[in-house]
Amino acid sequence: MGLSLSRLAQEIQPSATLAAGVKAKELRSQGVRVYDFSLGEPDFPTPEHICRAAFEAMQKGYTHYTPANGIPELRSAIARWYEQHYGLRYSAEEVIVSNGAKHAIYNVVAALCGPGDEVIMPAPCWVSYCDIVRMTGAQPVLVATDAQQAFKLTPPQLRAAISPRSRLLLLNSPNNPTGVVYTRDELLALADVVLESRLAVLSDEIYEQLVYDDAQATCFATLRPELRKRTFTVSGVSKTYAMTGWRIGWACGPAEAIRAMGNIQSQQTGNPCSISQYAALAALTGDQACVEQMRRELHQRRQVVCQRLQQMPGVRLIPPQGAFFVFFDVSAHFGRRWNGQVVSNSAQFCLAALEHAHVNLVPGSAFGKEGYVRLSFACPLPDLEAGLDALEAFLRR
Repeated sequence: MGLSLSRLAQEIQPSATLAAGVKAKELRSQGVRVYDFSLGEPDFPTPEHICRAAFEAMQKGYTHYTPANGIPELRSAIARWYEQHYGLRYSAEEVIVSNGAKHAIYNVVAALCGPGDEVIMPAPCWVSYCDIVRMTGAQPVLVATDAQQAFKLTPPQLRAAISPRSRLLLLNSPNNPTGVVYTRDELLALADVVLESRLAVLSDEIYEQLVYDDAQATCFATLRPELRKRTFTVSGVSKTYAMTGWRIGWACGPAEAIRAMGNIQSQQTGNPCSISQYAALAALTGDQACVEQMRRELHQRRQVVCQRLQQMPGVRLIPPQGAFFVFFDVSAHFGRRWNGQVVSNSAQFCLAALEHAHVNLVPGSAFGKEGYVRLSFACPLPDLEAGLDALEAFLRR
């Protein structure tokens, strides 16, 4: 007799983006060259001064338990960063360091929400949000957006989504998967609706330093003085400093709730990796030239990808203003056949592209938006260009 899995274990699905990466690795193991545009991580090496700080931490013996909510030096450095960049003052007691921003998001939801509560989020949205919410017993409430509104939640939509069970609004700007960046005025309009309600806000700002052209990231907690007491700002070092594997993220917010998150984290995982914390401290307090260097390279890739995609048949897109993804409409190709296979949705399109062009994309259905696919341009330019050649040949067959 087999083990009986819990309802939670049966409901939670593996990350769609990670699953897409696994398929590409399987083909590579067979000797196939795959253009993997599925994963959301920079391809750059972690800057040398950050790696050196980690090595020095090991040499100094900083390899033991730390406070569950992070070392004081790092929490203070995070607080200083927000004051320097946004004029937003946090104390170290209003900051918790977690095992990546994903863990910080879970901590916020777990501290605020439970069975019967609702978390409002605009769709398309990052693949993990819904399952993170469900793991707390709460329910995600997806509000559909489309290209006509630039995939941005509007105040009337937010107002209509609020119910007596609404507990939290989850926003992400710059956005994964769409790359859109809300303007300050757009966020202010949403903030006014929030203040009419009892909603708290989780603002996922992990891509805040990766913006292009004249786009500017806005920290939601700075919009109105009253918002500071009910906004949780989540970010981390993964995207900005090419430190995805180091697993350091954080949340900033009201001290009472941050303490509760620390209690949850202390029983769940304990402290984040001690060595990674000292590396993150070096990232925030050291030379920032590496950030701009990586952003410029991503901007160049963005230009190439958008120009190429806009020349391909049956492709429509809004050029991303931030992050490192292009989210584009391929629904014009639904109903077509490739080697006898009919494509009728985004998942089938991605399977066909992987099988026939060896291009790995993520279906829009994973983000709550059918008809679209996501391409990550966080890979070397020669690989991007070769992969785009293969994708264009596939679309023109």
